[in-house]
Amino acid sequence: MTGVMASGKSTVAELLARRLPRAAHVRGDVFRRMIVSGRADPLPSPSEQARAQLRLRHRLSASVADQYAAEGITAVVQDIVLGPDLAAYPGLVRTRPLYVVVLAPSAAVVRARERDRPKSGYGVWTVEALDRELRERTPRLGLWLDSSALTPEQTVAEILANLDAARV
Repeated sequence: MTGVMASGKSTVAELLARRLPRAAHVRGDVFRRMIVSGRADPLPSPSEQARAQLRLRHRLSASVADQYAAEGITAVVQDIVLGPDLAAYPGLVRTRPLYVVVLAPSAAVVRARERDRPKSGYGVWTVEALDRELRERTPRLGLWLDSSALTPEQTVAEILANLDAARV
């Protein structure tokens, strides 16, 4: 599950995992935060080290998903995977079937959600810049869901009702 910051990924991924019989919620950002020295955060113009760490983060979450799947546990991986990285990510996961869900609420809704939540994720990014990255540079892979007018529970219901569209 991907989308911009404040698109609802964490909340929806957790609810989705709880709806499944055996599931784990894999938070991609955990792998970024594990780097406690020398971390290079992804910026609008990322350094090569930031790109390398982002690729590592994606490989780690894909590997964890495969390990859970090997034990019969569905992994709901949630991370910001945008632009060409989304096209590459399914190749990192060996387990099939594989589903991709892109939460794509409007920039205005994301801005309001970001304003109303206790943490601030945007830093040097703007909502508009990340929204452009999503809408203009991210391939139309899997299920794209405009969750602007949906509650998290309604979003999960839409995902479960449209799994065929999410399958890659």
